[in-house]
Amino acid sequence: MSMVAFDPQLPLGLIAGLAGLSLAALLLALWRGLAGWWLRALAALVLLVALAQPSWRQEDRLPVADIALVVIDESASNRIGLRPDQVTSALEGLGARLDRLVETGGLELREIRLRDRGEDGTRLLGALAEAAAEIPPDRIAGAILVTDGQVHDADALAEFPGPVHVLLSGSAADWDRRIVIETAPAFAIIDEPVSVTLRVEDIGASPESGGFVPLTIALDGTEPLRFDVPVGEPVTLPVTLGRGGANVLEIATPQVAGELTERNNAAVVSINGVRDRLRVLLVSGEPYPGERTWRNLLKSDSAVDLVHFTILRPPEKQDFVPVFELSLIAFPTQELFMEKVDEFDLIIFDRYKRRGILPNDYFENIARYVRDGGALLVAAGEDFAGAESLYRSPLRGVLPVQPTARVVERGFAPRIPELGHRHPVTADLESHAPRPPAADGTPGWGRWFRIVELDAPEGEVVMTGPDDRPLLVLDRQGEGRVAVLASDEAWLWSRGYEGGGPQLELLRRLAHWLMQEPELEENVLLGGGDGGDVEVTRRTLEAEIPTVTATSPSGESEEVAMKEVAPGRWEGRIEAAEHGVWRLENGDLAAVAVVGPSAPREFENPVSDGAALGPLAAATRGGILRLEDGVPDIRRVREGRVAAGRGWIGLADRDAYQLRDIRQVALAPAWLMLILAVALAFGAWRIEGR
Repeated sequence: MSMVAFDPQLPLGLIAGLAGLSLAALLLALWRGLAGWWLRALAALVLLVALAQPSWRQEDRLPVADIALVVIDESASNRIGLRPDQVTSALEGLGARLDRLVETGGLELREIRLRDRGEDGTRLLGALAEAAAEIPPDRIAGAILVTDGQVHDADALAEFPGPVHVLLSGSAADWDRRIVIETAPAFAIIDEPVSVTLRVEDIGASPESGGFVPLTIALDGTEPLRFDVPVGEPVTLPVTLGRGGANVLEIATPQVAGELTERNNAAVVSINGVRDRLRVLLVSGEPYPGERTWRNLLKSDSAVDLVHFTILRPPEKQDFVPVFELSLIAFPTQELFMEKVDEFDLIIFDRYKRRGILPNDYFENIARYVRDGGALLVAAGEDFAGAESLYRSPLRGVLPVQPTARVVERGFAPRIPELGHRHPVTADLESHAPRPPAADGTPGWGRWFRIVELDAPEGEVVMTGPDDRPLLVLDRQGEGRVAVLASDEAWLWSRGYEGGGPQLELLRRLAHWLMQEPELEENVLLGGGDGGDVEVTRRTLEAEIPTVTATSPSGESEEVAMKEVAPGRWEGRIEAAEHGVWRLENGDLAAVAVVGPSAPREFENPVSDGAALGPLAAATRGGILRLEDGVPDIRRVREGRVAAGRGWIGLADRDAYQLRDIRQVALAPAWLMLILAVALAFGAWRIEGR
C-alpha cells in the first residue's frame, strides 16, 4: 500500500501559526501592490512544506483475522434448572454459525469458560477485560457473553473495542423467593433480648404478591420455632441468647413450587454472646490469708460485680458489745440467699462452716438454684471435714463428694491426672507453671500443705493431691454445675510461694466452665468456617469418638477424618467446602458450620436479567437476546455500525493487518527546499527592485 506520509519537524499548532503569519504577509503585499507577491507566497509555501517533511510511504501489509471472544458463564447460578441445557444448545448453534465465518477467513475465535469465585461471585467482565488486554484492540471483532446476566463486577469494564452481545439463559418468567437479613447484631448480652430484622421477598416474575409465608427460626440446632410473616415487608424478631460464645441462628422458609432454587431460602446469623457483668457471691468463713487473695482476684476484673458475705463475729464470740454499735445496716441475708440468689452467675463458699447464721432454707434454695442452672464452687478448708461442714447441710444433695473427716497436712504439688489432661479446665494447665516440670513428672509450681480427704467422688477428678487423693472435682447437677476444691491453700500460688502457680488461670477456667461457656465444654462438637474450609472440633473425655458426619448445603453427606491433636481434643477439616450451612453430627451431638455466606453470592438473586450488562452492550452497539427465543444469526458489520437486531448479532469487520515492511522516500529534502525558497525570495526582491 502506497501513500503520502508527513513527519512534521515542529508541532502542528506552530506550523499552523506560521501559515497564518505567511497569509497575513501575503495580504499585506497585495495591499501595497508589490509585484513579487506571488514569489513570496511560493517561498513561504516551500518553507511550510519543508517543515511538514512529506515522504512517499510504501507499506507491505499482511491481512490477519479479527478475533471474536466467546465467554461462557459456568457459575452456580447458571447451572439452575434448564439453563445448562440452554447453554449447551446455544453453544452448538453458535459454533456452527461462527465456524462458517472462520472458514471464509477473516475471523478467529477464542473461548473463555468462567466458574464462580466463591464469595466474589461471577467476575465475568473482569475475565473479559483480562482476555482483551492480550489482544491488539484493532483486531477485536466483538464479544459474545453466554450468561444468566448475574455478574458481580459490572464496574470492571466500561468500554470495549468491539460490540458486546449478551445471550441470556433462563426465562423471562423466572422468579425466586429469598430471605434478606436487614439488620443483625454481631454481639448480644446473654439473657437480654436483641432484635433481628429480616424480609422474605419474591423477585422476578412472581405469580403471587403479598400474603403470608411460614418462617422457622432455630438457635444452635435446637427445635425451630415457627412464625407466619408477610411477604415483602420487614419483620423484627426478638432473640435471647442463653450462653456465651458464638450462637448460630438459622432462619428458613420452605421452598415453593415454581421458584428457581431453595439455596437462598435460608439465612444464618452468627451472634457472639457476651455477659454484661459477671455477678459473683463470695461467702467466706473466718478471715484467713486466702480470703484476701480470692477477693483481690475477683475485684481485679472490672467485669465482675462481687458481693462478699463474711463472718467477722461468730455467735459464740460474746464480748457484750451492743449490736447497734457493731453495724449500722443489717446484712440482707434474706434478700441475697432467698430472693435474689438467681441473679448471681456464680456462688463461692470459701472455708465456710455452718454456725447457725444461715438457716437450712437458704441452703435448700442454693441447691435449687444449682439444679436450675446455677454454678457453685466450694473451696474447702479443714472445716469441710468437721461436724459443721457444708456437707451436713441441704447442699449435700448437689455436692459430688463426701468428706471422711480426715485432714492431711503435708507438703504436696497438685498433679493433673490423665482425665485432667483431657478436661478443658485443667488441660495444658502445667504450661502456665513458672518453671518446667521435674524429671519425675512433678509440675513446676509451688506446693500446698493441706487437703481434705474426700470419699466416693461422683464427678470428674481433674486434680489430685498426695497419694492421688481427689483435689478438684467437677460435676453436673441438673442444669447446673458444681466444683469442689479440697484445699484452702490455693492462695499460696498467688503469693508466689516456691514460685507460685497459675491460680488466676485456674480460677478463670473454673468460672467459665461453671457458667457453661462453650470454650470450656468437655463434651462438645463445634464447627466453623475457615476460609473456604469446614473446621470441625470435637472435645471429649473418652479415648475414642464416633464417626463425624457432615451434610453439605446441597444435601450430600460425607465422613470427616478426625485426628487427636491433644488429649481429649480432636480436629478435622473439609477442604474447598461448598458455601452455605453444613450440618455436623457425632453420636448424639450436633452442630452447624457456615462457610462463606449462608446463601452464596451466586444465589442472592438467581433470576435471569440483563440489567447489569445492559450499559456495556448499549455503549458498544451490541444487543441483549434471550436464548429461549432461539440462537441468533451472526453477521459481519462495518465498524461503528449498529451490531444487533431482531434475531441477529454482528461482529465488526476491523480489516486488521500486520505490517511486514516499510519503504519511505522523502519528497522534499531540506537542502533542496531551502535553496528553492531562497531563490524564490531573491526573485521577488529583484522584481520589486526594478
